[in-house]
Amino acid sequence: MNKSGKLLMLGLIVGALGQNILANEKMYVVKERGFSGEIKLEVISDDDKIKDIKLVSHNETSHIMSRAFPILKERILKANSPIVDSVSGATYTSTAIKRGVNEVYKKMGKKYGRITPRTKAPEQPIAYLETVKTDLVIVGGGPAGLAAAIAAKESGIKNVILIEKLDILSGNGKYDMNFYDLINSDAQKKAGVEDSIEKFVKDNSNSMDTPERTMAQAKGAWVLDKWLRNMGIELNHYYGKRGHMAEKDAYGGEEVQDGLEKRAKELGIDIRTSTKGLDFIMENGKVSGVKVQNKNNFYDIKSTGVVIATGGFSSNKELLKKYVPGSENFQTSNQIGATGDFLPIFEKYNMEVKNLDVLNIFPFIISHTRDLTGGGDGFILVNKLGKRFMSESISKDKRVEAANKMLEQPDSQVFYIYDQNLYESSYRLQKHTAKGYHVKADTLEELGEKLGINSEILEETILTYNKGVKGEIKDPYREKPFKREFKLEGPFYGVQVESAVHMTRGGVVANEKTEVLYEDGKIVPGLFAAGEVTNSSAAYSAAVIFGRIAGENAAKYINNK
Repeated sequence: MNKSGKLLMLGLIVGALGQNILANEKMYVVKERGFSGEIKLEVISDDDKIKDIKLVSHNETSHIMSRAFPILKERILKANSPIVDSVSGATYTSTAIKRGVNEVYKKMGKKYGRITPRTKAPEQPIAYLETVKTDLVIVGGGPAGLAAAIAAKESGIKNVILIEKLDILSGNGKYDMNFYDLINSDAQKKAGVEDSIEKFVKDNSNSMDTPERTMAQAKGAWVLDKWLRNMGIELNHYYGKRGHMAEKDAYGGEEVQDGLEKRAKELGIDIRTSTKGLDFIMENGKVSGVKVQNKNNFYDIKSTGVVIATGGFSSNKELLKKYVPGSENFQTSNQIGATGDFLPIFEKYNMEVKNLDVLNIFPFIISHTRDLTGGGDGFILVNKLGKRFMSESISKDKRVEAANKMLEQPDSQVFYIYDQNLYESSYRLQKHTAKGYHVKADTLEELGEKLGINSEILEETILTYNKGVKGEIKDPYREKPFKREFKLEGPFYGVQVESAVHMTRGGVVANEKTEVLYEDGKIVPGLFAAGEVTNSSAAYSAAVIFGRIAGENAAKYINNK
């Protein structure tokens, strides 16, 4: 046996000892391609079954893998088969893991056929279960729903059920780098920033939100950091414009959502994933529960109060086409559960909905992973020919136009190209490069080869761009050039991008207490709403703020019954 063979054998023995592998057990190392790269597993089996699955390494989004892997592992071990349901919200990651495990089953002499994203467990017969009774039911396990559940429990409500139609919690919040619109935070104070509720209201007044809702958001933002820190959630990095991250090199979304999930479980909230809300239970104009579905099990949850926190409809092409024709052609950066399930339910019961034609388009996402990317000063947008084609400065009112312009480029391919200066100023770009999402090259020629761009024209494009920055010529696409020249010395960076529907702004109308309103302006008794499901100009932090308000006011409503 050669030296490398001996080292391999030693590694297998050491690994086996670390896994406490018994005499009749074998350990296999398998690799499969996931959504964002290679997934490596150690699978332990005996002659008849898989005994354990260990995640060795991966390049998937960490807050997806950390939630999805334990669920999928449990399903495979319980069924002793790779023919199990994928974890909703992590389909391609699940498929890769199931394929890896399937390779081990093949070595065991068990043939399950080809594993595809459509592979799932055998369908169970339809069953209608007994009604469940509780004080409060919350529909949606994102930032708004989790905040509502925690606030209700902390307000003394004993029985709280939270349902989430996906297998994993935390909605779109777990993806976010930034936690905006937070005031009076420890990080803000440490940075020497003086802020106030009055300044917040002045800066955030708009035509979509009533003055009362804006004031409620401001007051909620003033006390939110303390509430989060009391449950161990720390947003320690402040970087201006009321933006916060966990740390300078750590996303805010992971910190907030991990902490909310942890607190909800500590409080003993009855969390039911894979459970979809289908309809309200209405009694004399009052909401008194929700009809739900868990796989093929159907049942009612009767309750005194209901909080609806199901998100928007960014992932529903039919609704996008209906309310904003053309937007269905765009990708979305939102999670797959944002399908507007309750919009027809609101309309069915004459509850007021507004501004369904208002979208938030994010300028740049990575085409192959859907991660938000880009920003900063000193980048250029080029097509595959290496040519610029529009201004890189995209105002909010021009984002739909810009998204269409990007789709019109040859093969709909657009690239975000940047230099070392911008790389060093942006943690997001650093993270994406480290994960291999962005390409790095020492020369523009090498960058062009890696991205499939005409590098000669790209170099000419950059020289022309720099002339515009220096004022030697008028920039052909920008009214005001970026302030920083593009460095002509490497390294250089790039990634294929496109615009995406990041969130929908319109939805059901709720007042400053989060009480849902009928079309005639009257309050729907027993129903509260928070987050992207509501008509609101606000976003992530507001989902947590109004989720907390919804939980507190639902508790008051319940306690008065």
